[in-house]
Amino acid sequence: MQSSGHSNLRTLGELKRIPDFDPSGGSRSVKNEIRRNLLRAIEKGENLFPGVYGYEDTVIPQITNALLSRHNFILLGLRGQAKSRILRGLINLLDPEMPVVAGCEINDDPLKPILPRLP
Repeated sequence: MQSSGHSNLRTLGELKRIPDFDPSGGSRSVKNEIRRNLLRAIEKGENLFPGVYGYEDTVIPQITNALLSRHNFILLGLRGQAKSRILRGLINLLDPEMPVVAGCEINDDPLKPILPRLP
């Protein structure tokens, strides 16, 4: 078992003892992970897209609604309209670490592994 911030974890039991870990939720999709972290950021009153100015009443609420609804979206616009900055800001809504099965070449999920376990 490897995890970027908890590299000393070796078993599924140790992973389940992390205070913020939700074993009943199982694996989350990226959309669910972003939604959960977006809701936390909104509750804390954090700036969702730092460095993006002028879109507080137009673009940012639409992106927020799309993320909360787990929708896909496309950013269209001319050069200089903060499309790349907004996309780079989305990574702040991902969890900082992801548990994986140690030694697995595809970084398998320890809760729902794809590859069969060998003795």
